This record gives sequence, structure tokens and C-alpha cells, in this order.
Amino acid sequence: MNEAPRVVIADDQALVRSGFGMILAADGIEVVAEAADGVEAVAAVRRTRPDLVLMDVRMPRLDGIEATRQILSGGADGTRVLILTTYDLDHYVYAALTAGASGFLLKDVSPEHLVAAVRLVRTGDALLAPAITRRLIERFARHDEPARRVAHGDLSQLTPRELEVLRLLATGMSNAEVADRLVLSPTTVKTHVARILSKLELRDRVQAVVLAYETGLVSPSTPAPITRKAP
Repeated sequence: MNEAPRVVIADDQALVRSGFGMILAADGIEVVAEAADGVEAVAAVRRTRPDLVLMDVRMPRLDGIEATRQILSGGADGTRVLILTTYDLDHYVYAALTAGASGFLLKDVSPEHLVAAVRLVRTGDALLAPAITRRLIERFARHDEPARRVAHGDLSQLTPRELEVLRLLATGMSNAEVADRLVLSPTTVKTHVARILSKLELRDRVQAVVLAYETGLVSPSTPAPITRKAP
């Protein structure tokens, strides 16, 4: 995963598209297509198969939520979606996360943060802006319309260790931080995360965090668990 990601930018404002495009290009990240609405975004992804889509949450014809859902349910394996928004604690952003988006960015993001976010989300090993993401999920999880909730499997499928890892993921920890807390190797943690996502039929760690809150595995008052190395 050392190659620069290929990106589609979907936003109804041409200045946003061109500005983000120039920032990414300056860092060697290729913008393979632009889209002015959700319909164009879905078509661009199907045509170019990018690694990442920067997706405005509110666009004409088809909004970013439905466009995200169509892209991720349409066989775009390996493509991740990063939502663009003007307000972080937004019901629409939460809906986009439950639709499969891997994170979100404010539109006034700095060039350095934009580039770092694109590269971080592509790896999938950590949450983007974990404290803000957790606040967003805490605010809307279990209060959302049932149809918008993350579809998932049964938590009883997880081993005690996998449940422990999921609780830590829900606090916003990266794989490296979970490994340090549990005194495990990063590779072992990565394997646990992959098994959690597979068993629960989730495509991304963001959906795993949403699920942890929606099922009551963790709650806003739940601190990060204190754990010890397994015997």
C-alpha cells in the first residue's frame, strides 16, 4: 500500500473540487475524476475504480449518503469514501457513516490535514479524528431511524478477545494503540480486527464503532477498559 491513492472528488462546488484537486496533486496523489453530484459520482467510481472518494454529503440529484450506499453496495471492492461536510456533529454525516463511509472531513480542512486524512483512511488501521468521530456516534447512535442503522451480525459470534478488541476500537484507538494496551503484536491485532469485520459483515472499523454503540456494547459513559495480557 505504498503507492499513492487514486481519488475521485465529488462536490457541487467547482472551487472545492479544483482546490482539493490541486492540494492532492501537489502531494503526488492522482485525482482520476471529478463529479458535481451524486449521480456523476457513482458513474465516476464505476468507471475509474478509485481507492478513495471525497464525497460532499449534500449534493443535487443524489446526495452523498445515497451515493455512498450505491457505491459501496455495487461491488466497488477496495474503494473507501470520505465525507466532506461543513459541520461535524451532523445527522447527515452519521447517516453517511452508517451507509459505509470511512470517515469525514470539514471543508475548511488544512492542506496538510487533507493529505494526511486521505492516506490514513486508505490504510484502514485507524479512525480519522477519533475524538470527533466518537462524539458524533455517541450523539446519534441508538437514536437514529432503524432503516439507517448498520446491518450487522450477532456479537455472540465474537470470542472474548475479539469483544475486548472491539470495545477498544470503539474508543477510537488505532491498531497500534490496541496492541500496546493488550500487550499484543500489531499483526495480531490487525488479524483480530479483520475477523471482527468479517464475522459481523462490516466493511470498515467505523461501522464497527457504530455497532458497538448501537448494541450497547459501549456507551457514552463507558471508559476505555483496563485490560491485561491474556495468560
